[in-house]
Amino acid sequence: MTQPAYHRSDLTIDQQHALLTAARTLAGEFDGTFGTETIDRFLHTSYDQFAGRATVANYLPLIAERFARQRLHALARVEGKDHSGTPIVLFLCVHNAGRSQMALGFFTHLAAGRAIGWSGGSEPGEQINPSAIEAMRERGIDITSEYPKPWTHEIAQAADVIITMGCGDACPVFPGKRYEDWALDDPAGQSVEAVRPIRDEIERRVRALLAELGVPAGSGA
Repeated sequence: MTQPAYHRSDLTIDQQHALLTAARTLAGEFDGTFGTETIDRFLHTSYDQFAGRATVANYLPLIAERFARQRLHALARVEGKDHSGTPIVLFLCVHNAGRSQMALGFFTHLAAGRAIGWSGGSEPGEQINPSAIEAMRERGIDITSEYPKPWTHEIAQAADVIITMGCGDACPVFPGKRYEDWALDDPAGQSVEAVRPIRDEIERRVRALLAELGVPAGSGA
């Protein structure tokens, strides 16, 4: 592993070490699929996506590693290096803090590995909406490990279905993709009581989408 790329003036020694460790982990996971240069590039650009707005700098390398992993999986699908055939659905809203995160939570829970769900925002926020977290917790689904993130071209290109929720012209448009726009109220700034009906409508739509994809949905929480 080439190390000079990790000697950046904007990184602490601990962050440099954490990114280097992340790069080694990703290199092992994608051995035979992508080389060191591609992994390093995706890891560093993923780090830079969050560096300007992260509230807890110590978590940046971990978030960068998770996002880089998703992007690399997406690139593998785009470049024809992933032949699994597992359906991929991308949920998009403005801040990736409420609607798209609840949709992802239901999708991941109900699909149980039989389909892949990703989410993103045109203007990612700083944290997941607390009311959305609580509303999902009431259904037995924990979305606290998620974080607002942008969409990238390889992620959008890899998706079989793109679900948009209020991001308008800022959402990506790629020819040949299946698109659905879900008109849902924005839960930003709303109470848990106000978010519950939004949550329930999202679950209904996610279940319908899984049925259309031919993916058996697990039982509800």
